[in-house]
Amino acid sequence: MNGLILVDFLAVFTFNLLFFNWYLGLLFTASLTLSFFAFRLYDTESLQSYNEQLIRTIAGTMAGFIIVLMFYPLLENEINRHHLFGNFLFSVTGVPVLNVLVHRLIKEKLPVKRYLVLGRREEIEPVLKEIEEKSLGRYRFVEYINPSAETVKAKQKLYDAVLLADPRFEHILEKVHVENLEYLPNLVEKTLKRIPLVVMEKFREYYEVAFSNVKDDSPAKRILDVAVSLVALTVFSPIMLIVAIIIYLEDGLPVVFKQERVGKDEKPFIIYKLRSLRKGEIDPNNPNKAIDERPLKVGKIIRKLRIDESPQFLNVLKGDMSVVGPRPEMVEFHNMMKEQIPFYCKRLIVKPGITGWAQLCYKHTSTLEDYRVKTEYDLWYVKNRNIFLDLRIILQTLEAVLWRRGAK
Repeated sequence: MNGLILVDFLAVFTFNLLFFNWYLGLLFTASLTLSFFAFRLYDTESLQSYNEQLIRTIAGTMAGFIIVLMFYPLLENEINRHHLFGNFLFSVTGVPVLNVLVHRLIKEKLPVKRYLVLGRREEIEPVLKEIEEKSLGRYRFVEYINPSAETVKAKQKLYDAVLLADPRFEHILEKVHVENLEYLPNLVEKTLKRIPLVVMEKFREYYEVAFSNVKDDSPAKRILDVAVSLVALTVFSPIMLIVAIIIYLEDGLPVVFKQERVGKDEKPFIIYKLRSLRKGEIDPNNPNKAIDERPLKVGKIIRKLRIDESPQFLNVLKGDMSVVGPRPEMVEFHNMMKEQIPFYCKRLIVKPGITGWAQLCYKHTSTLEDYRVKTEYDLWYVKNRNIFLDLRIILQTLEAVLWRRGAK
């Protein structure tokens, strides 16, 4: 992915350098490349299809122009329709073709890595098959062994790397030198961008230490939260007012829905949302049932566009939530899930968020198994979060709203 981003950056900048000046070229290039990333041009799924690339390039280019036009007051004598038309034409005709061709070339050149797996096939094979699929066959798990030191020493020469998939066999590695040794948690997190619960169970001691080292919000994250919230509230205030009037006319007061949710360290707080459902009791055993059975007419629209979540920027300013983090659940639902999903409470080491990694990566959840998978994405975020990951999630949330993806 990083290679493709660099290729697109250089291609767009070279075009602008040839026909326009360097500083405008840098502005257009940075804006377009950022928007291409936000609109997932570089995801493996998007790179498989030229049509998908074309659609996302058009959307990303238009979003990039919005960023450029923010600088128009400073460069009104420089930016004109020729810059916009030229960059649009180059982007939609060149970038999709370039990305698909480079991706296919890279895919053909990527070497296949063959692994000897130290672990029982029946315990870990489903996860490793998923890694094979996600890596497009780049990683192959050829042989599983319940090892002895002699077996590892003899067989490791036949493979490109040895994968430790069960910490119970770690003592064997003290008896034999393994040159290319990899650990399952590192490989699974890098490839799947989530932490399967079966892997956490196996490597419980490692993950207990890793999650105990997760720190509170950094000053940079808090600054980002406040800045994004102030901008969002400024932008959404007129929209929230209009929606509030429509809700009132359709179903009366209240227009703002308040509910107790579970926050950081399992402490409850009151969350704010624009009401999207008709008045009535929520079934704590199946809170999603209300979404399907009694939505307001305007509620269907504001849920799709996630406008109903906009009052939660007030929660962020208060410090109860962050812009990015695991979604906060109702108290009853939280209590039920923590009894059924291992490590569920680890997701609340950090503040809950308006949007999050699980919302971007996984579908709307309605079953226990769905919530288990969604928890795996939340756990990956908590362990690996940083300010750059938060920025990525914020950018790609904008794309998710337009493409109507992610969890509701």
